[in-house]
Amino acid sequence: MNKSVKPLLVFFWSERSGPARRMESLLAHLARKERSRLRVMSVDVDDQPELAAQFKVSDVPTLVLVVGKRAVDRIEGRASAPLIEAMLEPHLAAVAA
Repeated sequence: MNKSVKPLLVFFWSERSGPARRMESLLAHLARKERSRLRVMSVDVDDQPELAAQFKVSDVPTLVLVVGKRAVDRIEGRASAPLIEAMLEPHLAAVAA
């Protein structure tokens, strides 16, 4: 893996989704905390339906972890910080190494 390329966590959300709106602050905090090892991008599925379709997003919220232009993991539905961190940790450890 190219260590200069940080994993990208894509947060698919919608203004209409209460669970997605409740996850926004959690993801903002995670983006700040892990900014040296992770990029975070929010995608409003109503504004960018093509991108949501490309990632086969059917539920909002959905988190997709992209490493080296490949989706390597995902969480569909509302997720807690420990669940998200457990998904990220193996990939972030590779960046820190």
